[in-house]
Amino acid sequence: MASPPHPNLELRPLGNTGLKLSCVGFGASPLGSVFGPVSEHDAISSVREAFHLGINFFDTSPYYGGTLYLEGFDFSAERVTKSIDESLARLQLDYVDILQCHDIEFGSLDQIVNETIPALQKLKEAGKIRFIGITGLPLSVFTYVLDRVPPGTVDVILSYCRYSINDSTLEDLLPYLKSKGVGVISASPLAMGLLTENGPPEWHPASAELKSTCQAAAAFCKAKGKNISKLAMQYSLANKDISSVLVGMNSVRQVKENVYAATELATFGKDQETLSEVEAILSPVKNQTWPSGIQES
Repeated sequence: MASPPHPNLELRPLGNTGLKLSCVGFGASPLGSVFGPVSEHDAISSVREAFHLGINFFDTSPYYGGTLYLEGFDFSAERVTKSIDESLARLQLDYVDILQCHDIEFGSLDQIVNETIPALQKLKEAGKIRFIGITGLPLSVFTYVLDRVPPGTVDVILSYCRYSINDSTLEDLLPYLKSKGVGVISASPLAMGLLTENGPPEWHPASAELKSTCQAAAAFCKAKGKNISKLAMQYSLANKDISSVLVGMNSVRQVKENVYAATELATFGKDQETLSEVEAILSPVKNQTWPSGIQES
């Protein structure tokens, strides 16, 4: 018997951009084999399935192949301007909807404000990008930049690992971001693998305590016949102030599971009982994070 068609994925407005993003976004870092090898066939099938099921937001970066950034991070106007042309050639597009200035904590934030973002505005005027975004792990980078650029200059922020069951610190920043008219994308609802049955990759920067506590939470869910990844996905999706929850996917199965998590949440609501139990397990490490960037490392 053919499976019934999925109800349409919810679309949410993104700040003041006029864009409506699917509440589940497709994170392409796993296609760059960041979490282990992926065949070209699986990669293409995953993207097709996502599109088919109503995902309209795909996030990718030249950084995910690992080869392009051997020279480190370069946020100069010259490099950024060249970078978009390289990306458009690879993507075979005339423009992108959102160009994210990636991991800004690895550069000088004053350079981002004074040089990088003005260069991106020129690209916007040239029609190569429609909207400007910034991404990073420390939440302080967003307020630093947004307080220093003219209102409406930055359209969107992409935060990661800051709105998941173990770390929900992004929540405190949402009213501020709303006041600035900035759209919010939250990535890594599974905390880069911490909230999965398989656990995180070797390179994961979390402390041993955070890793083992998340492992205990995953084992608890499994014993109860639940999946911690679905629970984590639904936890992040439940906040409507977040336009899209961006999750890495590298198989048709993962795409289906993530879309199903969203449609199930919309129909039945979240599993509050299991969620409360998992939050209790994670309470000793709640909001524990790790250093990222040149200011913090």
